[in-house]
Amino acid sequence: MRFDVLTLFPQMFEAVLGDSIIGRARENNILEMNFIDIRNFSTNKHRKVDDYPYSGGGGMLMNAQPVYDAYMSVAEGLDYKPFTIYMSPQGKVFNQGIAIDLANYEHIVLLCGHYEGIDQRVIDEIVDMELSVGDFVMTGGEIPAMTVIDTVSRLVPGVLAAETSYENESHFNGLLEYPQYTRPAVWHDKPIPDVLISGHHAKIEQWKREQSLINTLKKRPDMLEKAELTKEDIKFLKEYK
Repeated sequence: MRFDVLTLFPQMFEAVLGDSIIGRARENNILEMNFIDIRNFSTNKHRKVDDYPYSGGGGMLMNAQPVYDAYMSVAEGLDYKPFTIYMSPQGKVFNQGIAIDLANYEHIVLLCGHYEGIDQRVIDEIVDMELSVGDFVMTGGEIPAMTVIDTVSRLVPGVLAAETSYENESHFNGLLEYPQYTRPAVWHDKPIPDVLISGHHAKIEQWKREQSLINTLKKRPDMLEKAELTKEDIKFLKEYK
């Protein structure tokens, strides 16, 4: 899978996406990532990429021309249009469902805005989706773009180790994950649940499901409204309440 990021701060990305699981996937050519400096496409001798908005008000707006040329440095010559996302506080709020959909694309371009945003004309011309990471405003689209890349990359086959599964993680199946424990079996006089060392796989799976339901009920009850619950799940929740 290929990611191209259009940004004013390409150096930020290597610091986050050059190590750990994502870094190894890049080394193994499972993921390809390119960080394109929009300033390199400025026609201004000072590499200026912004100007005052016609609408007035405070702040500066990124010009259409350098953004478009940076995009064309990626898209020109391709026999398809890469799926292009603009990281924007006005966008649809990013979640695991969107991440699953995005993981089906082979090539994604992420556009990171700055200042007061980007000239709407280039957004209309190249952007397929606007995404937000929450109902708040950040100084730029770089950190949100990293969030999208990290979340989507973990869903690409081969990125996670073979023994690692994302299917039981929080949000993947509409529920929060169950509590997890490691050695020692007793820590600060707190033992792990007996069922986990029982060797009874069916009971362990039942415990995991029930603990996921309890976790979600306590921490994110809103998620239960959308989760796909079985009759057994509903019965358990009623009895637990």
